[in-house]
Amino acid sequence: MILEDAIEDFLSYCTFEKGLTNKTRISYQYDLKTYCQFLMDKEIKDVQMIKDTDIKEFLKARKIEESTTIAHNLTVIKNFHIYLLKEKLVDTDVSEFIERPKLKKALPKTLSVEEIDKLLDIKLLTPFDYRNKAMLELMYGCGLRVSELINLENNDIDMINCLIRITGKGNKERIIPISEYSMISLKAYIKIREQLLKKTKCNKLFLNNHGQGITRQGFFKILKKLLIKKNLNSTISPHALRHSFATHLINCGADLRSIQELLGHSDISTTKIYTRITDEKVLKDYEKFHLRSKKNKE
Repeated sequence: MILEDAIEDFLSYCTFEKGLTNKTRISYQYDLKTYCQFLMDKEIKDVQMIKDTDIKEFLKARKIEESTTIAHNLTVIKNFHIYLLKEKLVDTDVSEFIERPKLKKALPKTLSVEEIDKLLDIKLLTPFDYRNKAMLELMYGCGLRVSELINLENNDIDMINCLIRITGKGNKERIIPISEYSMISLKAYIKIREQLLKKTKCNKLFLNNHGQGITRQGFFKILKKLLIKKNLNSTISPHALRHSFATHLINCGADLRSIQELLGHSDISTTKIYTRITDEKVLKDYEKFHLRSKKNKE
């Protein structure tokens, strides 16, 4: 089968059979277009002509890219070749024994307890100050994702029982408690929330200056501005508040399973990354402060 036709069929299969989102389809399309062009330059126009050495050469040609990009390229290519075998367009999967590059897993950035306290110390002078204080307290206090925070609606908050209903990844719902500090800030914000409505109707909990639900970009700008104002690391992403929430709980002795439930992780292996952060901090503190450590001796 002609290579370009096979790629189009595969993309259609991904869209209609696998249910991939438009964003993922575009990503697949870009990777396969690059792969196709590479093969066409080698005068490989039929899927049966592709060999494992061709794939290896393609990956080698892209070695200037980050390992995560190459790993993604290979994943898409492997899925494509699995599809070709499944549809009996080829006799063997030539990508089967090609190993993915080993990825260096970077530990998520976090803020210390002192830095969190500094960030959350907001003087309440305007309605926007009340909103910002409530957003940050809630995000850190409940370990929310940005998408979960900005999609909150008024009826997601149980003010009587101090609970919040979160709709996470895959539309999975979870109910988690709201901390005392978060609750105080939230109640104060709700009292003045109408001042941000601008005579419009919006069910989103947190509003922008147009009376509409705040966006991801809007929240990022607010956080960055506060970080600069507080003389903190302005490159910290909003997700760092969620990471800090989990790390601080582990440091205080919280159970890993409980943290998994609070964060809404489907797999506990995802939650275990935070134990690595605390382990590294223990090692750094030992090397820095312990009299018998090698670095201290030097």
